[in-house]
Amino acid sequence: MAAPLDPALLPDTAALEEDDVRVGGVSLRALAEEFGTPVFVYDEATLRARARAARAAFDEGVAYASKAFLCGAMARLAVDEGLDLDVATGGELDLALRAGVPASRLVLHGNNKSPAELERAIAVGVRRVVVDGFDEIARLADLVPPRGVDVLLRVTPGVEAHTHEFVRTGQEDSKFGVSISTGDAARAWRALTDIPGVRLRGLHCHIGSQIFEFDGYRAALEVVGSFLAGRDLDELCVGGGLGVAYVSDERAPAIAEWGAAIRAGAHAAGIAAATRLTAEPGRAIVAQAGLTLYRAGTRKVTSARTYLAVDGGMSDNPRPVLYGSGYEAFDVARPREERPQALRLVGKHCESGDVIVDEAWLPDATGVGDLVATPVTGAYGYAMASTYNRVPRPPVVFVADGRARPVVRRETFDDLARLEVEP
Repeated sequence: MAAPLDPALLPDTAALEEDDVRVGGVSLRALAEEFGTPVFVYDEATLRARARAARAAFDEGVAYASKAFLCGAMARLAVDEGLDLDVATGGELDLALRAGVPASRLVLHGNNKSPAELERAIAVGVRRVVVDGFDEIARLADLVPPRGVDVLLRVTPGVEAHTHEFVRTGQEDSKFGVSISTGDAARAWRALTDIPGVRLRGLHCHIGSQIFEFDGYRAALEVVGSFLAGRDLDELCVGGGLGVAYVSDERAPAIAEWGAAIRAGAHAAGIAAATRLTAEPGRAIVAQAGLTLYRAGTRKVTSARTYLAVDGGMSDNPRPVLYGSGYEAFDVARPREERPQALRLVGKHCESGDVIVDEAWLPDATGVGDLVATPVTGAYGYAMASTYNRVPRPPVVFVADGRARPVVRRETFDDLARLEVEP
């Protein structure tokens, strides 16, 4: 029998009542009635608190990794709280600019930036271009304007982070960055410094995602420290990757602990004290701030288990399918009750793998028609959402101070058909 829901998984402002949960002072049951289900709900207070923690933990230039969750409202919130914005594609760059984010607060990433993406980023004046390889260096040479461009060189330190293989990025076998051990990083450094107008400001070194231990960061900093001997730089960005707790038995370090560990590791590695230490947290800022509300539609008992199907699924949360990620679930109308009923919480898509929570513990009374929520879905839920089976993507609602405001509307069938070309 599972205990009642662990409040530590909920947004900072969450309050469990007898027959409801409030976030940001707003009833989740009322939100479901007003906006329908599924719906992504974000607590602005949690978003702002995590953004402020990141800004306090690192030097000026720390950037929010927008791939975790991006919409205009989120871009503006991050910048309002003192963060820059890390964008990885032309589409993310375009949305940030449409949201009113100054180009000088943007950092362009990507392992295969097209000439058009590079050209626009340079034309609007992004703060940094993070260079990922030799083909990109050749493209840069043809695009650098008279005013020049500031870049970071992304290096791979040969460190294997203890996380899922799909989100490791610091090992030698990676599509990202240039290897320090093979000499490619040194060659890329020289090639960049030989291009007139390119100002090589420093290095970028990201080792992976959903990381709970700091040993990998320390090892990477040692490698980078050795590489930097005799080289000057203004900035070292350690990327993102700090993990978050998704289920009750997980505990994740705070952003402040992460920042302190990076500073201590840089000092131990002999990296100059004058070097600005920056980072690009994404998941650590938005994950716990968000939750997803669903309505249960069918309950099916088999010889192996009981299934409870909801009105969303892998189209709004593909992480369980992609990574085997674990989540919790709770009954919004029974948040304080024991959860003795073990169910497989599944979606409505035509895939056996459309599983949201492999073993969800819920109250005995939970069933068809009930409002079920999955917490800690603020990162890579909406961001990776699809329209598989032509299911429209859910809306996104921000809550704060007792008020709810939609920041992304629900997709419609008309939206899904708008790209069709008439014969």
